[in-house]
Amino acid sequence: MKIFVARLPGTPVFDPAGDQIGRVRDVVVGLRIGRRPRVHGFVVEVQPRRRVFLPITRVRRIEAGSVVFTGRLNMRRFEQRASETLVIGQMLDLTVRVGDEPMTVYDVGMEEMKPYNWEITKVAVYKGRRREPRTVGWGEVSGFDTLQKDQGAAGLIAAFESLRAADMASALHDLPIKRRVEIARALHDDRLADVLEELPPDDQIGILGTLEPERAADVLEEMGPDDAADLLHDLPEEQAAKLLALMEPGEAAPVRRLLTYPETSAGGVMTSEPVILPPSATVAEALAHIRHQDLTPAVASQVYVTRPPTETPTGAYLGVTHFQRLLREPPSTLLGGVLDPSIDPIRPEFTLRQVTYYLANYNLVAAPVVDELGRLVGAVTVDDVLDHMLPEDWRERPDDLWPDDPRERAGRP
Repeated sequence: MKIFVARLPGTPVFDPAGDQIGRVRDVVVGLRIGRRPRVHGFVVEVQPRRRVFLPITRVRRIEAGSVVFTGRLNMRRFEQRASETLVIGQMLDLTVRVGDEPMTVYDVGMEEMKPYNWEITKVAVYKGRRREPRTVGWGEVSGFDTLQKDQGAAGLIAAFESLRAADMASALHDLPIKRRVEIARALHDDRLADVLEELPPDDQIGILGTLEPERAADVLEEMGPDDAADLLHDLPEEQAAKLLALMEPGEAAPVRRLLTYPETSAGGVMTSEPVILPPSATVAEALAHIRHQDLTPAVASQVYVTRPPTETPTGAYLGVTHFQRLLREPPSTLLGGVLDPSIDPIRPEFTLRQVTYYLANYNLVAAPVVDELGRLVGAVTVDDVLDHMLPEDWRERPDDLWPDDPRERAGRP
């Protein structure tokens, strides 16, 4: 049985009872001089975004659309050993030689030689830009042990193309710095922006610092204004000012406004782009707006109604209506007639503690933020609050939050 590894990322992993416990993110192999690499196991991502190691000896079967394992899964965070190589993260896009021809690695095939013993037997390669791969035996290829200055990223990006931004960020975070930078540079601006929003601050700063200033400004323009402001807050003042100056004025304006508020206030954590409509808009129009796939569930949960203009800072704030209310009303109903009179807005200077109390007290996932002139300047969502109340390194998933199961001590070859 032969399986090509680039098809595995995102494949669901099931326990013996048939319950999904995670998804495959990479394959761990050990390179051996003069012999085919042996597959040690899979890197599996379990919720919430924790990567663990699944030994190949625990894998019962690999079939279309699923991996089934037997026994317990060690929940200790995966740490790559010096003798190990990640197929997706480190082998794809390498320049190797088939005979005397330089070729680029597109995929590799793993094969079960005997029960629970898998080896890398095939390599799919292509030449130049035509990307017409051909498959050769592992023994026909040389160059996998060579450190390359510029490895490229097309193959890895293709393997992770279907992942959500948060999953892509998790994959990027666990790569060696060199590969992380190569992938970031190869991503389109909008995709890189989505991924940066999900990375820890240190990774954000590190990646942004490797980009040309003009490219970095373009990526900031693609980010949500609140996320861009958070990132600029963490940069040296001179660098932040330079990037702001390079951004398009219309894109930089909301970011500049957010930067005027203290970082731990309602104004500092809010989004300046909630769903805003005039009172003359209909329920049908409101539902069409909140259906937009780029909106997070928290932002899409409410529609804010104001006098024109309907971009922050808006005209006079009139009120809010919830998507559940919208679902109950006839499509032709005007928004001005379905406002919730029980929700008072909060002020930009509210502390995070005050915002948290407000959301919890009224069982809300979002709240309008109105300035002293009665204008809507943004909305605070529960995910904004969580991002700022959790420890700065929460995305690192520290091991003390995940105690080992003392009964489970699965090792690696």
